[in-house]
Amino acid sequence: MEKVALQSVEQLALKKQKIFNESIVKYILRAILASAFIGFGVIIAFKSGNLFYLDHNPMAYPIAAITFGTAIILIAYGGGDLFTGNTFYFTYAALNGKMKWSRVFQMWCSTYLGNLIGALFFAYFIYLTGLFASPSVNSFLMSTAEAKMNAPVSELFFRAILCNWLVCLAFYVPMTVKGDGPKIFIMLFFVFGFFISSYEHSIANMGTFSVALLHDHPDTISWSLAIRNLIPVTLGNIVGGALFMGMLYKYLNSPKSTNEDAPDKDGDNTLTTEAPVLKAAEK
Repeated sequence: MEKVALQSVEQLALKKQKIFNESIVKYILRAILASAFIGFGVIIAFKSGNLFYLDHNPMAYPIAAITFGTAIILIAYGGGDLFTGNTFYFTYAALNGKMKWSRVFQMWCSTYLGNLIGALFFAYFIYLTGLFASPSVNSFLMSTAEAKMNAPVSELFFRAILCNWLVCLAFYVPMTVKGDGPKIFIMLFFVFGFFISSYEHSIANMGTFSVALLHDHPDTISWSLAIRNLIPVTLGNIVGGALFMGMLYKYLNSPKSTNEDAPDKDGDNTLTTEAPVLKAAEK
């Protein structure tokens, strides 16, 4: 099952590369779309959680974590392109010699740029709606943004590693199961895990910070502090996806480190036939 899932990861990376080669504009537009999807999740999560936050109810964060799952479903089935997942996909494909590292870095930068544009674009839309203008609505979001912007840099880095490790697993593990229902449940559960654990996701932070900064906010929230957060978080996300997913799974499935796919004495190998490609992720 693992080998087939990794083949799906490689196929997905090559499909993304094909889009990039055909049209960088379309590739960046997909990245913008993904960040907008994250924006929807951010708004839904903090709008829901704020109802409990105002009453000092401890359920504020769990409710936000559950509802943020909207974002991953939109990305998986809506055709968006997310930087954090690409740190895993492209690294694995490059280690297999299917992508050049120069192309990997070009595509990472393009995805990240598109995600950033999408976050700012979506946040401005929210600003125009006036839906988050009141402290009675945005206090939970502001509190979270403030905490993230002022956390120690070293802690942000390690939280980001754990975050993208788990988020990449949220896309990878469903590749080993059949049926959209189980896949969606796994993705939602893993995303709940990263959100409730207070890990750091660079693209989700872009969305959260953009909304906070475009509205009236305290001095403890600023553009410079947002950048202070995003630098270590982005680097940590890269480590989580590239090292703990791409490089680790490449090593674990190299011929010298595993006999997982060796045929049994009857010449059969069921491990290569059980896991379908995650169709939603190919969009």
